[in-house]
Amino acid sequence: MNTLIVASTNAGKIHEVRLALHDLRDWAIEPLPSGLPAIEESGATFLENAALKAVHYSSLVEGLALADDSGLCVKALGNRPGVWSARYGATAEERNRRVLTELAGLADSPDRGAVFHCAFVVARAGVVMWSTEAQLDGQITSEPTGGSGFGFDPIFFVPELRKTLAQLTTEEKNRTSARGQALVRLRQFLTWP
Repeated sequence: MNTLIVASTNAGKIHEVRLALHDLRDWAIEPLPSGLPAIEESGATFLENAALKAVHYSSLVEGLALADDSGLCVKALGNRPGVWSARYGATAEERNRRVLTELAGLADSPDRGAVFHCAFVVARAGVVMWSTEAQLDGQITSEPTGGSGFGFDPIFFVPELRKTLAQLTTEEKNRTSARGQALVRLRQFLTWP
C-alpha cells in the first residue's frame, strides 16, 4: 500500500482530497501526523508556497507528501488577497467580510471578477516529484451565500453554474473548482503505470 500524506491542517482540504481519491485501492490518504513543525509560507506564488510545504513535510514523513497552496485573487483589489489568502483574517468569516468590505469601498470599480488559484506539489524525501496549477474564474458576491464548502466558497460565484462554491455539493465542487481540477491531475499522476 502506498501512502499519500496530505500536508495540511485544513480539514476541508483533507476531506476533498480523500473524497476525490477514495477509490484508489493502492493508496492510503492520510493527514499530517500531529506535532510536526510548521514551515513559513514565504513564497511569492502559490506554486512556490506549495513546493516549500511539500519539500518540508516530505522530509518528515514516510511516503509521498502532497501540499497545496490556494487562494483568491480579486481583480478590483489588485489581486489581493492572493498568496496571503489564509492570513487575510483570523477566521474564514473574517476573511470573507474583509474582502466584501474592501470591495464595498471601491464604488467606482464595478468589476467583481476574481480567480481562485490552486497549486499542488508532491514530494518524497525532500525532493519535488510532480506539480500542477489550476484556476477557476468567477465573481465575488455582495454577501455570503450557501452553507457548504469552506474558506472563500460562500462569496465566490461561478457564473456558468449560477451558484457560489458554497452552494455546491462536495462532489460538484470537486468537478468544478480549481482544487477539483488539480485533483483530477493528481489522480492521473498517482495512477500512471
